[in-house]
Amino acid sequence: MRMLDLLVIGAGLTGLFAAYTAARAGLRVRVIAHGAGATHWHAGTIDLLGYVQNSEEAVADWTQALPELPPAHPYSLLGVDTIATALDAFQRLTAAAGLPYVRPGVTMILPVPNAPEEPISQKSDLDNEVDNDNLGRNCQLISPVGAPRPVYLAPAAQQAANLEDDRPLVIVGLEGMPDFYPDLIAENLQRQGHRARSVTVPLSRITKQRDSNPLQVSRLLDQPLAQAQFTEMLVNLSVAGERVGLPAVLGLNAHAALVTQLHEAITNRSQQDTQSSQSKQAGISVFEIPTLPPSVPGLRLDAALRAQLDRLGVRVEIGMEVCAFHATGRRILWIETETGSRPLRHTARNYLLATGGILGGGIYADRCGRVKETVFDLPLTAPQARSHWLRPLFLDKRGHPIFQAGVSVNHHFRPLDQSDAPVYDNLWAAGSILAHTDPVRERSREGIAIATGYAAANGVIKSK
Repeated sequence: MRMLDLLVIGAGLTGLFAAYTAARAGLRVRVIAHGAGATHWHAGTIDLLGYVQNSEEAVADWTQALPELPPAHPYSLLGVDTIATALDAFQRLTAAAGLPYVRPGVTMILPVPNAPEEPISQKSDLDNEVDNDNLGRNCQLISPVGAPRPVYLAPAAQQAANLEDDRPLVIVGLEGMPDFYPDLIAENLQRQGHRARSVTVPLSRITKQRDSNPLQVSRLLDQPLAQAQFTEMLVNLSVAGERVGLPAVLGLNAHAALVTQLHEAITNRSQQDTQSSQSKQAGISVFEIPTLPPSVPGLRLDAALRAQLDRLGVRVEIGMEVCAFHATGRRILWIETETGSRPLRHTARNYLLATGGILGGGIYADRCGRVKETVFDLPLTAPQARSHWLRPLFLDKRGHPIFQAGVSVNHHFRPLDQSDAPVYDNLWAAGSILAHTDPVRERSREGIAIATGYAAANGVIKSK
């Protein structure tokens, strides 16, 4: 059996996109992970850079904000061109998967239900020209409490919530689905000067279940009968010219069909009420607002990535916790994962570490103050004393030092030792495991995942 060219450790957005990049270039790739990645709980958008240190204002254009980041920050190592190329490759992937992600100022295209899959090209992404219109511009979408949140890329069903659009909004709650508060969202939008109102519809019209979470509702809305009943309810409550905002539950597997159906029904009703075709040109009429986990948009993205990997012959194996590794000199020979009987050995020419940071399990911190990288025991940049991990204020604007702990890498994304030399010649690292960044505070988690995963995978490709 031919040896793997690359073994990716971690099945979050970083690991899956890195695996896709490498496999698309012809490498034999496999992904293993202890559990699912952060896609299952983040908003399903691509936050590239929302905030920088010492500034309370949201970043309007990330290309202009990069010089304010530290020299060792992953974005500083990458540069604007590489980041833009990586994000462009991601957009092409999601468009091919029927889940298009769009930038602000770019015409939104509704996902095409049951669109035929295009062959995956093995042409280098560097051969494609990036569209530079509004390249670094963030948009302001609606958070679960009605606050603006800076986002760079979003699925069409979320991008329609762009607060630069001056059309009025109606926020629809679902009675029987907790943890979504339409009155609060509408009130906060009104305080910001937006025309917004709220309404609640009973889920009892489409299900007998009295209490449902977002995932359960989204699966229900994959069914044609429930889709028809839900569409009728929304059409009856909307007013001409309004955008209809809903919790992010618009189908799990039938998302494209439901979004298209709702948009067409609301647009046609609006057109009849106004006797005008203007509403049809105004943009998508229905949008999603993220909810508490489980994240339905995140699950859709995870499914889209895995489907593309499956087409490339890449296996993604969950439930594999690394328990040991062996290296000779500066080369890793194999790693082992736990099983019910004896450890399972995995061998590859190259390894990519994408296990996440301290919140994702890639870094372990105990009550005695010990901080450790969990797979290869790589050197970490972390406070040496437990008393220095956290600042006195929980919401300190500077963030907490422990969340900037991570693995230092060079421009090729190879982990470095204390003398700034690569620890191993066949190891790369990407994503939230990297040092000198605080992705949660910066609102940069997904951007770092895609851009560094892409860069690390290309490093493996070039080294082959």
